[in-house]
Formats: sequence, structure tokens, C-alpha cells
Amino acid sequence: MTAAPINRALDFVREAVAEASAIWWGFFDWLALVEWRKLYVTWFLVFIFGISFQLTEPAVWFILLSFGVKVLAGGKRRAELKAKDASDKANVATLERRLMEAQMATLQAQVEPHFLFNTLALIGQLIETDPKEAARVHAHLIEYLRSSLPQMRAGGGGTLGKQVELSRAYLAIMQARMKERLAVRFEVPDFLGSSPFPPMMLQTLIENSIKHGLEPKVAGGTVTVKAHVEGATLHVDVCDDGVGINLHADEGVGLANIRERLALLYGKDAELVIEMPPGGGACASIRLPYRMTEFD
Repeated sequence: MTAAPINRALDFVREAVAEASAIWWGFFDWLALVEWRKLYVTWFLVFIFGISFQLTEPAVWFILLSFGVKVLAGGKRRAELKAKDASDKANVATLERRLMEAQMATLQAQVEPHFLFNTLALIGQLIETDPKEAARVHAHLIEYLRSSLPQMRAGGGGTLGKQVELSRAYLAIMQARMKERLAVRFEVPDFLGSSPFPPMMLQTLIENSIKHGLEPKVAGGTVTVKAHVEGATLHVDVCDDGVGINLHADEGVGLANIRERLALLYGKDAELVIEMPPGGGACASIRLPYRMTEFD
């Protein structure tokens, strides 16, 4: 029976010691980080308080004690706290980078898979009707896969030149499917080929242009891929002379995917702009910070 009050007393003492320890270390950390200018002001206020309430001696002891702690141990503790803060920030940055990489992988995995199946089906049909054309489409598919698979695994890396090369292979296959209904034009200066550009975005714009702009048009039309630099911004445009686009309708997975990936990679420094030219059709433009090479 007598053990219970003793245990409660011991618990109370332990709690009091823990609280006192927390207060001391809080005060110690404050001393380590506070600027001398602010500490002088604190000492002045403590001294005035001590004089006003006849506590001059405790006030003086507080000033002397805090001065000694600040001089003898403050520098070391400040270095420890700064190192801990830097370590915490580094850990947060690592977690944020891993989260971004996971999000990027998820978004890139959403690339339209029907293209591959449709192309294989096309090759199967051509084998019976036009074996030479089937062989050409097969060669374009191999070129496309050789270019696309490493880039899809590469995450945020890649250059505009690689994306143009991939797009040429993709469009060659689409021309085999659409015949004379699809014409292609590239207006990308050679010097922009080494400029960093995220994988698969250009192809997504081209897919969107064909699917929503040209395929619904009986006569088909032309897809134009252009690139230029304005100031410090790289503009990469995919335009068509198809049926146009409803700017008030939902964009769909492809364009939403591009917006999310641009936000992950560049924040507010990049954007996707969709426009309807006066002459008809549609134009989608990716605008991001321009660098001459991947290593700038």
C-alpha cells in the first residue's frame, strides 16, 4: 500500500527533472543561436527588472552565467545545431527528389500504349498486301523503339535533337498508316539539337495533333514541328491545319501529363500553351528555360 504514493512521488520527480532539462536545453540552444546584439538588449532588460524588483544580485548572476555559457559553449552548440539543420534539410531534399522521380516515372508510364499495338496490327496487314511497305514500317518501328525506350527510362534527361529523331520515326509510321492524308514538316534549327528537353513530350503533342486535329479531317493535313528561342526561353511548337481544338473542353490525359511533368521539372519557369491560329487548326507550344547543352 505504501508503494503507490512513493511511485507517484518518483514519477512527479522524473517529470519535473525532464521539464527542467527541456527548459535548460531550450535556454542553452537560444543562447547558442541568439545574436550578441539581441543578447545585450536582453541583459539590459533583465538588469532593469532586477533593480525594479530588488533582484539585482540574481539579475547579475543571470547575466554572468549566460555570458559564460555563450562564450565557452555557444560556438560549439551553434555549430551542432546548424549541422543538424543542414542534415534535416538534406534529408528533406532527398525525399522530395525521390518523390519527384516516382511521380515522373508514373506520369511517363501513362504514354499511350495503343500506338505500338496499332503499328503491329498494321505490319500484319501489310505483310499480306504490301510486303515491301511492311518491311519499311517494321524498320521505322525498330528505329522508334531504339530511340524511345532508353529515353523513357531516363527520367527528366534528354535533348531536343533526340526528341526530334524519335518524332521523325513515329511520324514515318503514322504516314504509313494515313498515306497521303498526313504531311510532315520540321523547322528545328540544328544548333538547338543539344538543348535539354524532357523525353516523350514532343511525341505526345504530335499524337494529340494527329488524333484530334487531322484524323477527324477527311483530307487530313500537315503537322509542323518548330523550335526557336525567345530571350532565355526555348519554344517548341507542334502545329496542324486540322479541324482545330475546343479550348474550353477537357485537355485529356496527354496534355495534363505534360503540364504535371513541366511543373515537377521546372516549377513556374515552364508552361504548355494551346492556341488556335487565325488560319485554322491548332498549335501547342512547350516553353521552358533555354540551355545550349545538358551540362550548362
